[in-house]
Amino acid sequence: MVKSFLFATEHMKFALLLLLSLPVLAQDWPEFRGPSGQGHATERGLPLTWSESQHIKWKTVIPGKGWSSPAIQGDRIWLTTATEDGKSLRALCVDRNTGAIQQNIEVFRLKSAATTHAKNSHASPTPVLEGDKIYVHFGAMGTACLNTAGEILWKTKLEYDNGQHGPGGSPVLYDNLLIVNCDGQSEQFVVALDKATGKVRWRKYRQGAQAYATPLVVRLPAGDQVISIGAFRTFAYEPRTGKEIWNVSYGEGFSNVPRPVFGHGLTFICTGFMQPSLLAVRVDGRGDVTKSHVAWTLKRGVSLTPSPLLVGDELYLVSDNGIATCLDAKTGATHWQMRIGGNHSASPLYADGRIYFLSEEGESVVIAPGKTFQKLATNQLDGATLASIAVSNGSLFIRSQTHLYRLSN
Repeated sequence: MVKSFLFATEHMKFALLLLLSLPVLAQDWPEFRGPSGQGHATERGLPLTWSESQHIKWKTVIPGKGWSSPAIQGDRIWLTTATEDGKSLRALCVDRNTGAIQQNIEVFRLKSAATTHAKNSHASPTPVLEGDKIYVHFGAMGTACLNTAGEILWKTKLEYDNGQHGPGGSPVLYDNLLIVNCDGQSEQFVVALDKATGKVRWRKYRQGAQAYATPLVVRLPAGDQVISIGAFRTFAYEPRTGKEIWNVSYGEGFSNVPRPVFGHGLTFICTGFMQPSLLAVRVDGRGDVTKSHVAWTLKRGVSLTPSPLLVGDELYLVSDNGIATCLDAKTGATHWQMRIGGNHSASPLYADGRIYFLSEEGESVVIAPGKTFQKLATNQLDGATLASIAVSNGSLFIRSQTHLYRLSN
């Protein structure tokens, strides 16, 4: 019996060593706000503190101007950028291990480029990655699919205008469709393109005004929904057909930027400029649910640009002027509200048991999630930072106005 026990113990030790020796697969970050589209990462061992002289694995100059967030798959990081005059719209591939720029591909060449908001760029939507395909979107200036070899497989131009401020919302994938919000000043619609050809599969017009939000796909037992925030109203559509499921109205709110988040049977919607509110809407309704399915509303400290972050039962917001708020997601009750400083455009991140906020001034505030405010660190990088943080392979990736950083312990 002793021999059997010793044999079993040694066998368990060998199995454990074998398990520990297996390579750990790094999480990809294939779209705006990561795999779930809601700002959550599964990576561990991420840096808590950093500076220009601490925990920088590499720092690479990014040519041109763009505010798309990094999208990561395997050893490739994809970004978009534009020349200063906005006439050359480009896709960049950066090596995740070294920071070297591997590809710099002109996707569209324009004769002229419209003006953008001072905080925006001609290359603000984040690419979407799937397999060996890269889907890039430059708003009304063009949408395209490339492969990892740098070949352009298809291009299309969606006939709308970008509003006053330039391109904003990023595309999303659903099965064989690429779904894009196209909310300009003169007309507004949501469109689903065949991801293999770029041909329109469905298009759903709606009345409103300019908006710049990224849709969110929610997978539910009763049927999947694509939740699409627009000016004055948010819609949920059947992703395969574009058939409207429900809609909720919020008066004069427009120029919406934050991506919605979902949990506890609720989707959380920032209503935009002029009437900034946060709505918690139950997603099991049909038709106009404004009077029947709004669980609660917040009207103080609501963000105009950063997306909300849901962690467990708590919902976190940061306003554009740096006021962070923690709410009970189910009831809307405020747990705490704290000024963390700076101006904010980037959406917050939950990773490694922490919440990371990134200001436009390059300052990151890291807090512990919970019903009381607990600051863990404050970090500073050079230059403006409006793009959201990406996570992969035990590292944080931050795009500044001039550089892409890889931050690692």
